[in-house]
Amino acid sequence: MVDAMNAFTGIDHRGAIAGTDARSTPALTPMLAAIAQEAAVRDRDARFPTASIARLHRAGVLALTVPIALGGGGAGLTIAAGAVRQIGQACPATALILAMQLGKQAALGRDEDVPQALRERIGSAAVTEGALLNALRVEPELGSPTRGGLPATTAWRTPGGWRLSGHKRYATGAPGLRWMDVLARTDEDPARLGRFFVEAETRGITIRDTWNHLGLRASGSHDVIFEDVFIPDDQAVGLAPAPLFRGNDATQAAWNALLIGAVYTGVAHAARRWIIGFLRERTPSGLGAPLATIDGVQEKVGAIEGLLSANARITEAMAAATDSGRTPEATEAGLAKVTLAENAVRAVKIAVSLAGNHGHDRAYPLERHWRDVQCARVHVPTEDAARRAAGRRALAQDGAP
Repeated sequence: MVDAMNAFTGIDHRGAIAGTDARSTPALTPMLAAIAQEAAVRDRDARFPTASIARLHRAGVLALTVPIALGGGGAGLTIAAGAVRQIGQACPATALILAMQLGKQAALGRDEDVPQALRERIGSAAVTEGALLNALRVEPELGSPTRGGLPATTAWRTPGGWRLSGHKRYATGAPGLRWMDVLARTDEDPARLGRFFVEAETRGITIRDTWNHLGLRASGSHDVIFEDVFIPDDQAVGLAPAPLFRGNDATQAAWNALLIGAVYTGVAHAARRWIIGFLRERTPSGLGAPLATIDGVQEKVGAIEGLLSANARITEAMAAATDSGRTPEATEAGLAKVTLAENAVRAVKIAVSLAGNHGHDRAYPLERHWRDVQCARVHVPTEDAARRAAGRRALAQDGAP
């Protein structure tokens, strides 16, 4: 774990130009190259990136945010976001799985609602075995619970614990998960909401191979079906009447915003790296000089630099504030996520426009980067939800005009 921490604590988070391969430490460079090589293959066959996840485990990265007392890295948001961004340059599907892992492990370490023994069990497994954890929230009828409504996934009492049945969608990393943090309602009247920590190998769980997406094709974000799955009492957490159920707090909102933003900022950095190499080398016969010498081209590359520099500064400031206990409001984190996502999408769009036909040719990685970055907008909070929440808060504040 010390090696993994050393690899990421040296990251320069300051600007877009510094945010290229030069930021990767020598210890990480071979791993990132291997992950990038697998990314192209996994994009074609849409299989889970098993080898890349194994590399992250061997390097201690999957336990980067597990508490030090359990053998993890105890890393904060600054280091976690830097790690995800670097992996995002190599393979955003792997980076998204990592973002879920780091964010959920960090949250678990803070969550006093979860029994200590369960926290230690899940965290220790991440350290020793690279065990993956993710939260399963989205459902076919409900969509995301962030927009309101009760899940259809239902738990009912049974001797020694609970039985659970339901259907979750977009469960990132599903084929590799060891633990699933499942949001469900009870069959009581009135119903309570709670989180049920389910071991993935428990009888009654089926992963339905449904992920066939435009981008992040290797993320394994399949459907998961639960049929009469047994959950021990000590793995049912935070049960409360629906109006009183505690969802994500401001700290978790910041982690979500910056880690998701880091995945797609990584994609944009990869697109930047490719287009700069292309523009330096491409010398049309009618021009007699590289495309990089054209004023208009230089201006567009400058626009990419501005977008990525803004992302670096936003991430740096919000991560530092969160790590020091000055956590921004959840509405501000939501707006940051939207800005990071939009900047990444715009940066890749500009790169594709500069590449012409090469940007749409599957022989080149820029086409894959463009597909991958489109997924940035669908993560919660979406643009409309984030702006509506911020607007409502501003209009409701005391002293507002």
